[in-house]
Amino acid sequence: MNAIHSFPAGAPAHRPWREERRIDGLGTPDADWQAWGGLAALPPVSSVELVPPHRRAIVIAPHPDDEVLACGGLLQLLHARHTQTVLLAVTDGDASHPGSAQYRPQELMRLRPQETMAALHAMGVCDGGGPQVLRARIGDGQVGACIDQLHTMLLQLLRPDDVVFVTWRQDGHPDHEACGVAAALAARACHATLVEVPVWGWHWAEPGDSRVPWNRARRLDFEPQVLHRKRQALGCYHSQLRHDPSTGQPPILGPHVLARLLHPYEIYFI
Repeated sequence: MNAIHSFPAGAPAHRPWREERRIDGLGTPDADWQAWGGLAALPPVSSVELVPPHRRAIVIAPHPDDEVLACGGLLQLLHARHTQTVLLAVTDGDASHPGSAQYRPQELMRLRPQETMAALHAMGVCDGGGPQVLRARIGDGQVGACIDQLHTMLLQLLRPDDVVFVTWRQDGHPDHEACGVAAALAARACHATLVEVPVWGWHWAEPGDSRVPWNRARRLDFEPQVLHRKRQALGCYHSQLRHDPSTGQPPILGPHVLARLLHPYEIYFI
């Protein structure tokens, strides 16, 4: 999950940057979300309802760590049910630390995929198999410019009746939104089911925000041990959790970010 605040050159014209979804500052405090009764009132959904038996789950991660932030609980529940799962890593997250002497792009390109694999092992989803991990190798921050390439890849990957999990088309981050657009188009063409997940949306939105499709929102609850393993998995993304002494920048996944995403539930737009 990289903090980039505008679409790159070449981003699709049908998904222009919206100032009201700007990602800056600390965002909406988690305490505000927890004090709002709307989250508890969301209709529940189970992993079986999200991915019925004999169907395949496709998780699309714009950056290494998005798969855990968005779907870490669900991935564990699907693994327990022996659901066939494919993780498509769209970028390798090599642009997460611009200007850094400590985290140069080539180093991040090597390091961040390793962090993903460590996180999957920490969640226990690699025991006895695990998700098939595919890498699109699209440039970090360039998904909008390469949306046709991603769309073509998804058309080749998806099967009818797959359930596709992807970051929300209005999540606020350009790579997240471009992934959502490409997945929506490909899912429609392939007769797959699209499920969107807010990640950065919790930052810029507010409780009851009319810009959020609450009518599509469902709440997947899970046991404390599942949250514990999700928390352990996020601890594997060292590059995102550490202060960068070469630039003075704070961690990308600061406490205020993690607080909004580490609860014994996940929210899905179906």
